[in-house]
Amino acid sequence: MKRLLILILVSAALWSGYWLYGASASKSAFAAWFEERRSEGWVAEYAALALQGFPNRFDTTFTDLALADPDTGWAWDAPFFQLLALSYKPNHVIAVWPDSHRIATPQGSFDLTQAEMQASVVLWPSTDLALDRVRLVADTVQITASDGSTTAASALRMAAERLGPEGQAATDAPGDGATRYRIALSAEGFAPDSALRQRIDPTDRLPRTLDALRADVTLGFDRPWDRRSVEQARPQPQMISLRLAEARWGELELLAAGDLEIDADGEATGRITVKAQNWREILRLARASGELPEGLADTLEQGLGLLAGRNDGIDIPLDFRGGRIWIGPLPVMESPVFQLR
Repeated sequence: MKRLLILILVSAALWSGYWLYGASASKSAFAAWFEERRSEGWVAEYAALALQGFPNRFDTTFTDLALADPDTGWAWDAPFFQLLALSYKPNHVIAVWPDSHRIATPQGSFDLTQAEMQASVVLWPSTDLALDRVRLVADTVQITASDGSTTAASALRMAAERLGPEGQAATDAPGDGATRYRIALSAEGFAPDSALRQRIDPTDRLPRTLDALRADVTLGFDRPWDRRSVEQARPQPQMISLRLAEARWGELELLAAGDLEIDADGEATGRITVKAQNWREILRLARASGELPEGLADTLEQGLGLLAGRNDGIDIPLDFRGGRIWIGPLPVMESPVFQLR
């Protein structure tokens, strides 16, 4: 019994020493990271950094956090932010956001509020901290732009995982080259802001919220998402494989699938096929919104009418080439540039 007691006391002392060392090392690493960002011209500040959770957790809490990268125009302010991890599995982190925070982008600033927002993040155990998989949930979300427009959703869900060579979940360490991630997104009770609604639906015929909004897509990047993605530069997309995207809004329904290759300039080549239900109403809304020039809308209506006949549903192939999106021989619009700042 005496030997058992001594063993327990020694084990407890060793574990306590491990926790104290780990906690001190974590705080020092976070402080050094913020100092490095400031030396590179960032705004990187916090009012307090607390690390608790003895004996089985490393729970880190930042108070009054502010990050801003002047080279990209992105910034984030939050009253607090938490990273929670088991002390024996520090590469699996639970991230907890506050009820309200602000994000600034080159396109404008946005205030975010939500009842709950958490993510389970698994990183590859290495100094690069490459993303292996993540699950994010957010409930009762509201995004308010600087112009006062508000977008809302009753729930947002996102799951992503790094893929191996065979297209399955990766089990090996990430390299420095091209890396693919499979991502699933869904939004429940999604309500576009009033300005967008008015532009899309000036006659107010559609319901307030979408019945469905979801996507299953695989994205390929030129390198993994890891700590360098924040500290240095974002990985750039090389391919998009859209298994399925779905949007249902009242009587309107859009399904999309296809594959795109992205070159070094962010220009896409490939085809996305859109299955449109009640396509005539969709075209009418596009015409009313002014998104389609009147002459092009007339030409599209005639061409799609020949393809669809009397059917309400139609498959529309969208070809991406030469910086434009084409329907058959008609250039419909400029293609977006797929580059991340």
